[in-house]
Amino acid sequence: MTQVAQPGLRTPPKLSPGTLRVVPLGGLGEIGRNMAVFEIDGKLLIVDCGVLFPEETQPGVDLILPDFSYIEDRLDDVVAVVLTHGHEDHIGAVPYLLRLRQDIPLIGSQLTLALIEAKLQEHRIKPYTMAVKEGQVEQLGPFECEFVAVNHSIPDALAVFIRTAGGNVLHTGDFKMDQLPLDGRITDLRAFSRLGEEGVDLFMVDSTNADVPGFTTAEREIGPILDRLFGQAEKRIIVASFSSHVHRVQQVLNAAALHGRKVAFVGRSMVRNMGIAAQLGYLDVPPNILVDLKNVDNLPDSQVVLMSTGSQGEPMAALSRMANGDHRVQVGQGDTVILASSLIPGNENAVFRVINGLLKLGAEVIHKGNAKVHVSGHAAAGELLYCYNILKPKNVMPVHGETRHLIANGRIAQSSGVPAENVLLTDGGTVVDLVNHQAKIVGQVECGFVYVDGSSIGEVTETDLKDRRVLGDEGFISIVTVVNRTTGKIVSGPEIHARGVAEDDSVFDEIIPKINAALEEAVTASKDHTNYQLQQVVRRVIGTWVNRRLRRRPMIVPVVLEA
Repeated sequence: MTQVAQPGLRTPPKLSPGTLRVVPLGGLGEIGRNMAVFEIDGKLLIVDCGVLFPEETQPGVDLILPDFSYIEDRLDDVVAVVLTHGHEDHIGAVPYLLRLRQDIPLIGSQLTLALIEAKLQEHRIKPYTMAVKEGQVEQLGPFECEFVAVNHSIPDALAVFIRTAGGNVLHTGDFKMDQLPLDGRITDLRAFSRLGEEGVDLFMVDSTNADVPGFTTAEREIGPILDRLFGQAEKRIIVASFSSHVHRVQQVLNAAALHGRKVAFVGRSMVRNMGIAAQLGYLDVPPNILVDLKNVDNLPDSQVVLMSTGSQGEPMAALSRMANGDHRVQVGQGDTVILASSLIPGNENAVFRVINGLLKLGAEVIHKGNAKVHVSGHAAAGELLYCYNILKPKNVMPVHGETRHLIANGRIAQSSGVPAENVLLTDGGTVVDLVNHQAKIVGQVECGFVYVDGSSIGEVTETDLKDRRVLGDEGFISIVTVVNRTTGKIVSGPEIHARGVAEDDSVFDEIIPKINAALEEAVTASKDHTNYQLQQVVRRVIGTWVNRRLRRRPMIVPVVLEA
């Protein structure tokens, strides 16, 4: 039977010497917030430290971080943070971790470190970094880490093979097996085979496309489609993509050069990341093709390509602001907008809202639903099966995916011959111990959401978010009443003010006598009443009425003053 993290798991036992403990603090049951902590002999190694982007049910939240409380009191025991690649869901929370201890070493490839260093500069943190390449082996305390080239939608991605006294772990990070990648850097299956011969005691493997049959389409197939779309477009072309998708930007630059167009980067992160990629040689920029955004108005529309952020409908990203008419780039009739990205689960409504806004402005919108303008960066089921057959892992722990992805990945593992009891389906905070080549779920640690809201970190609670949702969906009512403490009579009010509940406050006239009667009754019935008790009386009376009469459940703020 598959090992599944059950509700009510207890605090894990004290770690025995020579046992490797693995604690994921995110990336399980969600797309984002990827972070795993490895512990042996009193030392900790962290693999990835990413953010999760908020959904519509989390209004006002900017980012969601992993919960660092598990390691907060043991930061001096952390030997390093290994970063598998430079996507935000794997590196975005590093600045918040380094605020707690700035000298934690960051280990990663050249491009990954360059991207995180630029981000840390904005936080005024100068990190200690060590660049590694595929095939390189580094001893990090009791952890010997060997790095393996993997192919993904960003260059320089690495898997990490962790050798310890408690067993060997292969963590893939995000990967796929594109056999014709643009940069010629394929997932190193020869290294996978060698590591499989050595023995993989625990395989922590990307699950994002585990429920997609077959194999992921090659990146090279996107180039001819972009070439055709560029040839058909008569006015401006706006391509939206992740700001770290170097391969897609390369294809846009190539198509623009072929059709005599200039390219301007739109969005701060796009400008920053592509500048880094070009400087390090990961992006080949054709001569004289780039122009500054402020100069595109001087060019004919037929010679302009805008490479923009905002493919996921992020409210403050460039494309969303264009769709709302709130950007210096005004989308107009005949412009072509290409969304060159997959939909991250949870972002569907935001993306469709942007598409509808662009269509209303007269643009033609091309997206993955009506043209092959993007391929995934994650291995599909066929590729995962190849990996299981090559590695023959003893235990499997699917990571990076929603619950449906993790379950699908676990089934693939079983189909390849991994015993069901050696497949671990875990949640954030589930504790797994590896000893004598056997992985076992042994407990659960606290692992909640930590919300970044403006300058505050971790101060916003689920209760705050519930209040925000009520305010946004149901509206707000305030009632101010002054009561004579001695006589119990209403001296002033109730004054009712509402927002987002009814078109006219006069609708509340019929409930005012009932509020008065209920208050006078409460004051007369008990001389020892408190203001809070009187406020609850008002809340019940008007809440019941609004629910029955207006079919709404607004936030109600009663204020009762006694004179």
